[in-house]
Amino acid sequence: MTDITKSPTTVSNLGVAMFTVADQDAALAFYTEKLGFEKRADVSFGENGEYRWLEVAPPGSTARLALNPPMRSTPGGGGIGVETPDVLGEHRRLNAIGGIDVDPEPMRSPGAPLMFMLRDPDGNHIAVVERP
Repeated sequence: MTDITKSPTTVSNLGVAMFTVADQDAALAFYTEKLGFEKRADVSFGENGEYRWLEVAPPGSTARLALNPPMRSTPGGGGIGVETPDVLGEHRRLNAIGGIDVDPEPMRSPGAPLMFMLRDPDGNHIAVVERP
């Protein structure tokens, strides 16, 4: 008999990362209007439709970001990394839009790619990293 605990994972993709947000409509506006993400899902569920599943993603991305209301905790504190071929250009673009808590300058640490951080209105962190 094969020991299933020694088998490799069957997971092959990161599908959805989740952030907790105070206001789903405000978060949707931030991610779509400020960052340029697309809305991928916006559905009610539960017995009486009392819950809302809301997903956004960068155009063309297979991974999505779910924007969830707080459940037994306060919003914010999570983090994700996104990739771009042009960190400097994306940094300029986000600064030109305004209203985004973005690091003053991109940084490069020894052995690491060029990157900068930004924060959404709920305090979730997004690392914008240059894709090799």
